[in-house]
This record gives sequence, structure tokens and C-alpha cells, in this order.
Amino acid sequence: MLSQEIRDRALRILEIRDHSAKELTDKLVRKGETPEDAEACVAWLCELGFIDDERYAAALARRYTAKGYGAGRIRQELAKRGVDRALWEDALGALPEEKNELDRLVQANLGGLDDRKELKRFTDRLLRRGFTWSEIREALARNRAGEGIWDG
Repeated sequence: MLSQEIRDRALRILEIRDHSAKELTDKLVRKGETPEDAEACVAWLCELGFIDDERYAAALARRYTAKGYGAGRIRQELAKRGVDRALWEDALGALPEEKNELDRLVQANLGGLDDRKELKRFTDRLLRRGFTWSEIREALARNRAGEGIWDG
């Protein structure tokens, strides 16, 4: 039987922001609960619908896409937060096409891509945001960015 204290603690944590089941379990253990009690509490919250990793993964993917991050970075965040790998592709598949976001970023930065150094700095930033080199290259070509600066 779960104590009222652990239930209240878990609900207070969830009032601040959503968590994956693993995140909440880990947080409860760090706050002094036993792993067994933490897992039981999280299972109880899952039953009630307060924790839903599928919903959480989709929301996280939407949030990071809106911030201009690519699928690679979103996968990294989902892994960091303990979301089951089986839920990743569903969450990413429900997003608008990544190419549109990448085109928006390229168009917004066209004016600053005057030389090879600036173009490299920009593409490095996109790589860190989780876009692949082939996606970046295609977006640059679609938007005719860096013409004459980047050879091959």
C-alpha cells in the first residue's frame, strides 16, 4: 500500500511539469523513496492517466521541433528522459515534415551566409540541432544558399 506522502510528492512533481515514467521514478528515488515504492507510485499514476509516455513523447517532440531542432536531437532528448525507444518513431512521425522547419531556418539566415566561414558556422549549428548533413545540404540547395561559397 502506497503512503499518502509518496502520492502527494509525486503529484506535486507532476504539477510543475510532465515527466516520463522513468523520470518520475528516478526523481522519487532521489527524494528518498525506495525504488519499489517509486515504481508502485508511478504505476498507480499511469493507471490514472497522469503519466502517459506516449503522450509525453509526442509533446516533447512537438516542443523541440517548434524550437528548431531536428529528429536526431529529439531522439537524444527522448532517450535522456527515459522514454521507451518504441515510442520515438510514433512521436516523430506525427510531426510536420522536418524539411519545412529546416528551410525556414536556412531562409532566416540567408543574409549572414556571405562567406565559407559563416556557412560552415551555420551548418555546424544545424548539425548540433540534430539535422543530418544530407538534410542540411538539400535545404541549402533548395534555397540556393551558399552558392559559389561551398564547393562540393
